[in-house]
Amino acid sequence: MEFLESLDFSANQLYGAIPQSLSNLTFLSHLNLSNNNLSGRIPSSTQIQGFTASSFLGNKGLCGPPLTKGCTGDDMSQIPTVGGGGGGAEGDKDDNGVGVAADTFIIAMVLGFVMGFWGVFGPILFIKSLRFTFFRFLDRVKQNLCGG
Repeated sequence: MEFLESLDFSANQLYGAIPQSLSNLTFLSHLNLSNNNLSGRIPSSTQIQGFTASSFLGNKGLCGPPLTKGCTGDDMSQIPTVGGGGGGAEGDKDDNGVGVAADTFIIAMVLGFVMGFWGVFGPILFIKSLRFTFFRFLDRVKQNLCGG
């Protein structure tokens, strides 16, 4: 049985955990366990985890790679997440699914832009002597570049 290449147990009302021995099927190139009542962690072998998530769809109790649903007790900081700047647990996401780190980054970028913009152009706008000096400087640069 170790030379089995294709295994399709979809929609067979199977329940329980996926046996660890399934990872011993080294020649397995097609696996479909979708639409059953399987539960627990998907065995952690490169053979089983090499299949796409569609091979396990319809099993609400399954968790672990290649599914995006992590298992209880997993260290989620090692599993990369989309948009998350460093992993984190499910609780580190807001209602839209965007990581808290991404929100913090966006806020920091906006504040940095506003502070930088007004830090440079605010004094030029509100201080008349500085405004004259700035535009005189721009005129000299233009004359040097254009030769006029």
